[in-house]
Amino acid sequence: MALTFKDESVKEIIASGKPVVIDFWAEWCGPCRMISPIIEELAAEYEGRVEIGKYNVDEENDLTAEFGIRNIPTILFFKNGGLVDKKVGATQKSELVAKIEAIL
Repeated sequence: MALTFKDESVKEIIASGKPVVIDFWAEWCGPCRMISPIIEELAAEYEGRVEIGKYNVDEENDLTAEFGIRNIPTILFFKNGGLVDKKVGATQKSELVAKIEAIL
């Protein structure tokens, strides 16, 4: 199951050095709802190896401001505590798998 990232803990998770994938989304966003099942599948497939989860831009805002997120869905990929890749807009699972494999 995908994690739910909150402002109070997400920076610690990123700083842990473990690969992290964050899906910036909102309930009202159609493309976000389209990729939500993909994010859930990836979280299950990479459990224990990659921290994969969702960050609700309507409920949280620290990371939205810090990384200048203006469009959703936006997916950020972190490795060793730093941002290494990003995908803006809806996408296919195969593209996300390729990006995740690149940060492992």
